[in-house]
Amino acid sequence: MKTARLLKSILLLMCIGMLPMQAQQLKFGADKKFKIVQFTDVHWIADSLASEEAGERMNEVLDAEKPDLVVYTGDVIFGRPADKGMQRALEPAIKRGIPFAVTFGNHDDEQDMNRRQLYEFIKDMPGNLTSTVEGLSGVTNFILPVKASDGSQDAALLYVFDSHSYATLKGIKGYGWIKHDQVQWYIDESKKFTEANGGTPLTALSFFHIPLPEFHEAVQNEGSFLIGTRKEKACAPEINTGLFAAMKEAGDVLGVFVGHDHVNDYAVSWKGIMLCYGRFTGGKTVYHDMPGGNGARIIELTEGVRQFRSWIRLKDGQVINEFTYPSEWIK
Repeated sequence: MKTARLLKSILLLMCIGMLPMQAQQLKFGADKKFKIVQFTDVHWIADSLASEEAGERMNEVLDAEKPDLVVYTGDVIFGRPADKGMQRALEPAIKRGIPFAVTFGNHDDEQDMNRRQLYEFIKDMPGNLTSTVEGLSGVTNFILPVKASDGSQDAALLYVFDSHSYATLKGIKGYGWIKHDQVQWYIDESKKFTEANGGTPLTALSFFHIPLPEFHEAVQNEGSFLIGTRKEKACAPEINTGLFAAMKEAGDVLGVFVGHDHVNDYAVSWKGIMLCYGRFTGGKTVYHDMPGGNGARIIELTEGVRQFRSWIRLKDGQVINEFTYPSEWIK
């Protein structure tokens, strides 16, 4: 714990003179672009040489892409001490002054800190945009509005959910699910943003850890368009609480981005929403038999256009699986 506090203090000193990221608004650049790097399943174990592969890749990706935001979609850590592992995993974004947001996975709170303690540990770090909604199931539920390039109004939304860990109902096996109160929160907040935008839904993306049941449903349909690698069945919950249906009805979310399944990085079009896995970012601390090794998914929005581009960046600058959604050939 003392070592992690020291690391935190050093990074804070490194960032002296920077405007605190919490006081800044995310917004489209002068070129009307907004770029996100998704790191997922970093599985950092403090003092493990196996984790250094994750650090190398994150540093390489951030230097190449220079994003406006980094989103960590769960299973950031995989060993004790949790605080030191979390600090090291977030360091690539912090030391570059890049805003970042975190949602937890099923392994983050299996170490020596629970979800609330982890949130409290990272909430004041330079660049942290992770927030919470008190009284709502889970911890890492929040919305990140992206302002227009002139800062005048909200131009896009990023919904982040806590997808929990494991099933908690008798007779239900496997992984947890986004709860009904979280779905209702999304419905209510989406409606407010749409009304504030004159009745037109803003372009939105959503990030969490455990895939929705629709990920598996989509790949079973012969008419679905899939790009990327699929080496395992989507480890989705057995319970479907209707978040996908709520997103369809609200009409704002264009893409969903998850992690959890280390040897999937595919994106599949399903009923007007692109369901996307990130690229496994971790090192040799867990399984990850993916062609090309670890990497990251990149997402780029364009202001005023209901569309996004995405690609995967691997070692040594290799870029694969680029697509634009929606397009004439992906619907």
